[in-house]
Amino acid sequence: MAAKGKDGSDDKPRDLRGPGFWHAARANFLTGLVVVAPIVLTLWLTWAFITFVDEQVVPLVPAFYNPRTYIDADIPGFGLVIFLIFTTMVGYFAKRVFGRQLIRLGESIVSRMPVVRTIYKAVKQIAETVLSQTQSSFRQACLIEYPRRGIWAIAFIATDTRGEIVEKRGGEEMVSVFLPTTPNPTSGFLLFVPKKDVILLDMTIEEAAKLVISAGLVVPPTKAEREAAARNTEARKRAIARAAGARNGNSKV
Repeated sequence: MAAKGKDGSDDKPRDLRGPGFWHAARANFLTGLVVVAPIVLTLWLTWAFITFVDEQVVPLVPAFYNPRTYIDADIPGFGLVIFLIFTTMVGYFAKRVFGRQLIRLGESIVSRMPVVRTIYKAVKQIAETVLSQTQSSFRQACLIEYPRRGIWAIAFIATDTRGEIVEKRGGEEMVSVFLPTTPNPTSGFLLFVPKKDVILLDMTIEEAAKLVISAGLVVPPTKAEREAAARNTEARKRAIARAAGARNGNSKV
């Protein structure tokens, strides 16, 4: 018979190998993995990118300007700094008349090369699409009925529809929306939707993108919840200010 403790319970130690222990350990591990994995992956990708740029750029730097000549060691990120300075200078001169003439001359030469011109045009188009900051940004997140009535999907309003599409629809007001796929929002469908069938959302573009990427798991707060949180934050600030004022008053006394 097992010995009893003072409180009448068994003195037998708990079995740490039970299902409760392993369930808690597994839950803690998965929680830690969710926190650690993005950080480690971000740091690894950043370091890999810096290393790649250094390996390509540093050998092109003259020995007189290379720190390795003087300290006999490589400085991580030195090649990236040189690349950023060089790219900025190229952009500066490209805006000038002489720079534009050189670019046109270079593009005319590239356009005569059968394989190179295809690669160049594709890379240029991708770069212009990704780096454009004025025309390529979405205006607002919205809800549309897709793929049939009664089923709703998140989309992003790009612009008001113009041209032949509106004319063929009898002048009806329409918007051009991008319907992303889950979990990869870089692919999707371009839809022309009547403006009256679009429901505008209060969430930001970033919040809507997170909702799409997470397959509905990351739900942004509603407008009322954000306003309540802002009021609570403001109330806490006022309470802290009053407490600080009271402490200062007591110290003067």
